[in-house]
Amino acid sequence: MLCSTCRLRPPVTDDGRCSNCAGPAGAAAPVPPAPAFVAPQQYLRSPDGLAKALVVLLSLVAVTDLLAVAAGLNLHGLITDGLANDFETYDESAATMADNLYGSAGVLQGVMMLATGIVFIVWFRRVRLNAEVFDPSMQPMAPGWAVGSWFVPVANLVLPRRIAGGIWTASAQTNTDGSWRTVPATLMNLWWGGWVCTLLFSWTTTRLSRRAEEVEEIIDATELTMASDAFDVVAAVLAILFVRRLTRMQGERAALGTYPLGTRA
Repeated sequence: MLCSTCRLRPPVTDDGRCSNCAGPAGAAAPVPPAPAFVAPQQYLRSPDGLAKALVVLLSLVAVTDLLAVAAGLNLHGLITDGLANDFETYDESAATMADNLYGSAGVLQGVMMLATGIVFIVWFRRVRLNAEVFDPSMQPMAPGWAVGSWFVPVANLVLPRRIAGGIWTASAQTNTDGSWRTVPATLMNLWWGGWVCTLLFSWTTTRLSRRAEEVEEIIDATELTMASDAFDVVAAVLAILFVRRLTRMQGERAALGTYPLGTRA
């Protein structure tokens, strides 16, 4: 039997240590130093599930926009036909139904936009946190701005695009030899341009619709609203392409295997 500590000499103490390891009589065994605190690692989290949900929601947004266009065309046709003959053959019940359908389509649009906006911000935050793992030096703002930037008046026309640019650049670096890789940001710019134009378009049409009182003003506001809804379909398609592309880029970046992957929340 050998010393329980050094495994070289026979034990001489009750706890199985040799004379060298036991030291002076009654001396306690050396206590190993406590391990230093290690900060928890950053983890990558897959944005795939959120991206799939977002694609579905954006598709539904496009569908509700098309329904709104159809309802607008129906209402527009009734009003213009009535105006053509001084409303002599104007069907009041049909006009009321058309107006209700038009209003219901607008409510449905609002609900879908709200749900989509929430999921989009959650996805945007996820890809921003991943970009912090990929390359924090490329991020122009702190991770919290991935959420907060959308709620700053006027600045929300610029700040989210800056954040998206940092995410895009960090996610594009998949060259294993360390060389710099540049992925054209055309799709990202189209997405952002579509979003800003839709926002401004919607704001303008809402103001005109609220002010419209005369029949001609109502017709003009309805036409502009239909154009806004049609443009929103284009913006939704561009957003789908952007979400899918950036999500795929992050998957390729994570596949390099040089980052601590995990499932921590």
